[in-house]
Amino acid sequence: MGTPVRLLGLPTDKNSSYMRGAAEAPAVVRRLMSSGMSNLVSESGCDLGDEWVFVDAGDLHLPESSVDFETIRDAAAVICAEGSTVFLGGDHSVTWPVLTGRKQAGFDAPHLIQVDAHPDLYPEFDNNEYSHASPMARIMERGLAASLTQVGLRTVNAVQAAAIEKYAVNAYPAGRPLPGPSELPHGATWFSIDLDGLDPAFAPGVSHHEPGGLSVRDVIALIWSAPGPVVGGDIVELNPNRDINDVTAAVTFKLVKELVARIAAD
Repeated sequence: MGTPVRLLGLPTDKNSSYMRGAAEAPAVVRRLMSSGMSNLVSESGCDLGDEWVFVDAGDLHLPESSVDFETIRDAAAVICAEGSTVFLGGDHSVTWPVLTGRKQAGFDAPHLIQVDAHPDLYPEFDNNEYSHASPMARIMERGLAASLTQVGLRTVNAVQAAAIEKYAVNAYPAGRPLPGPSELPHGATWFSIDLDGLDPAFAPGVSHHEPGGLSVRDVIALIWSAPGPVVGGDIVELNPNRDINDVTAAVTFKLVKELVARIAAD
């Protein structure tokens, strides 16, 4: 048996630019996971109730201090050294320290597949280089990803278009067909799933509603069609304060199951 995939919650939204609430997401998703609403079996038949498949490592304590970045980085270094991990945000700013920690643990930079309405490539946003609008710029300028593929984009302005060109990003706007296996990177792959990459009809519980996005089925297809191997990922930007009847929390739970199952399969 291999090492089980771990889940670590990162309850922070201090770098959110529009509204807060994403810090509450891990607790809400865990409530659904144990509520009886659904079971822990993925569509492939992988059972996250099997301790050899999946372990919930709880939440990291993030009190919005000046050392939160270092706290996430160091925790990611430890848990990634133990095995493949899915991180549950929180806002999208967490992806930068997570991949920094993974590199600190001695791993080569993975290919990064990002599901998002936004490129998150601003040099800084509101004078904050840690902003959730900037993690991909930090990741690419520091060599924390071997390549960046972005799927679901629909808010690309001139600043972000220039960054896409600068970092040679493989960008797939939401109006284009999903990239197939031949268009996706081959090699160790990390998924960073911002829930606002989905259309608000499927995921209303996000801070930034941007109509015209992906479906849940699109994202599941992307997870399973990537050549891989898939070595980890993060799912971010669920804002329970904006959700309707836990619809987006249920989507998050679903994507946790499918991403863990894909990692376990690899």
